[in-house]
Amino acid sequence: MGSRRQVIGAAVLAAAVLLGPLAGVVTRDRAEAVSTDQSYWIPVGKKIVVDGHGYGHGHGMSQYGAQGAALKGLSYKEIANFYYPGTSWGKVRGKVRVLVSADTSDDVVVSATSGLTVRALGDGSTHLLPARDGLTKWRLNVRDGRTILEFYSGSWQRYLAPWARPIRGDGEFFANGPMTLWTPSGARKYRGILRAASPRAGSKSRDTVNIVSMDQYVMGVVPSEMPASWQPEAVKAQAVAARTYATWSRNQNINRYYQICDTTSCQVYGGASAEDARSNAAVRATEREVLTYGGNPAFTQFSSSSGGWTSAGSVPYLAAKADPYDGWGGNAVHDWSVTVDAGVLERSHPSIGTLRRIIVTSRDGNGEWQGRVSSMVLDGTEGDATISGDSFRWAYGLRSNWFSIEPTAIMTRWSRIGAADSEVGAVRSSELAVSAGAVQRFERGRIYYARRTGAKELYGKVLRTYLGFGGPSSKLGFPRTPVRRRGDNRLARFEGGAIYMKSPAEPVVVTGAIDRRFNDEGGLRSGLGWPTTSNYAVRGGERVDFAHGSIVWTRSTGATRVVWS
Repeated sequence: MGSRRQVIGAAVLAAAVLLGPLAGVVTRDRAEAVSTDQSYWIPVGKKIVVDGHGYGHGHGMSQYGAQGAALKGLSYKEIANFYYPGTSWGKVRGKVRVLVSADTSDDVVVSATSGLTVRALGDGSTHLLPARDGLTKWRLNVRDGRTILEFYSGSWQRYLAPWARPIRGDGEFFANGPMTLWTPSGARKYRGILRAASPRAGSKSRDTVNIVSMDQYVMGVVPSEMPASWQPEAVKAQAVAARTYATWSRNQNINRYYQICDTTSCQVYGGASAEDARSNAAVRATEREVLTYGGNPAFTQFSSSSGGWTSAGSVPYLAAKADPYDGWGGNAVHDWSVTVDAGVLERSHPSIGTLRRIIVTSRDGNGEWQGRVSSMVLDGTEGDATISGDSFRWAYGLRSNWFSIEPTAIMTRWSRIGAADSEVGAVRSSELAVSAGAVQRFERGRIYYARRTGAKELYGKVLRTYLGFGGPSSKLGFPRTPVRRRGDNRLARFEGGAIYMKSPAEPVVVTGAIDRRFNDEGGLRSGLGWPTTSNYAVRGGERVDFAHGSIVWTRSTGATRVVWS
């Protein structure tokens, strides 16, 4: 990533020296992966819920955090020094060359305006262009690798001044004020110079490059990266971060025909058309100010939201640290949740077969879940694949790589009852489809799940009896309760009945109207006592015997009656 991302441009938003050390703020200078073994089993429906924190890479300044800090009264210098610890303050001069990515054509087309001048870079000559009625546009075109000057007056015509046949070398426009540049996607105003630049010597194509002073450039960046309506100190901090990043980028590309781009790969820059009076005031208030490290411009990356922890970057001042400012009430991306389809990973990694579980093997160690995901394993029926946390993030368009996967209903139940130390023991299978729900096998039992009943565990003789009776596809359906203990006795209730086990006797299955009548009578608290038989056929219906009587169901009437012994 470049300086930001993903950040909250104004159109997208829905919605200094620290005076002393911040209590409780922990700092780590380098990214240190922490080994983990966090397994997330895939439900049979393949829909997994991913919870996360923050938006973007988390390096350097959190934009929401800057706003939160400003709301708490911090100045822009305090904000900058919190997010870029160890940097110093300096000043910058000169211009920067910005690639205008929206202009995908070879020509540079501008509206006729006061003082419009063309410069031939081959000999440095400048020529004021004439203003005539009906002449609305000028362009620098390219033919056979040569720069041609043309004007529009009902149609495009070549300008035939002797010095313009053709222009020597590359050409550029400048004027008394902002110029309107016409691109295939529309018109936008730019300050400074608009150049038709050759990407390399002898090139037959041209790219549009805007050459502006650093502060003019930052005026076109800040409101595209942060709402100009935010706290002035936050907007000033953004101006410093953007100016510093652009200066750093310029230094990395001294001789390239452009030094920075205008997209999220660098910083979003919209030219003069993007400017806002409030953010322009922030630029003027921080005129020429940049952050330095070791005498050079700092690499001031920033992102929308840290989620509560910044992440360690490639330089010492991009440290991992607790961020107490990011979680203010207006930050809608501090915490987030999204449901995604595990099938996406199966399709992108067909060699793994059916995805059974996702195992997070390392994180950065900071914050909830042990922080941002570094690496993970896709455990499939046919094989495994190792991917990075960022790869998982991009596969689903997640806001950041600081995420966790919510456990399935079955695994949530398993954890609640004691996990491997519970009655069912350790995991022995992935989640499997059964009837209109799911089941997962464990060392000493199974946990069944249906939306209407939730997740319930069965084990021992009750489970064996249930399976022998036909399981979820039988009259019993899915369990509505887990196995319940009553001393040495056991009971589990189901959608269509119950399994009772009065030790040392074997379990019995009671279903249908007889089970309902038994419960109407008070169940095990009634005088009937424990059932001693399962449902069995009698003339005209069914019967179940109990310790102190029986219940008979008549098929023709659907009625039940209690017979006391």
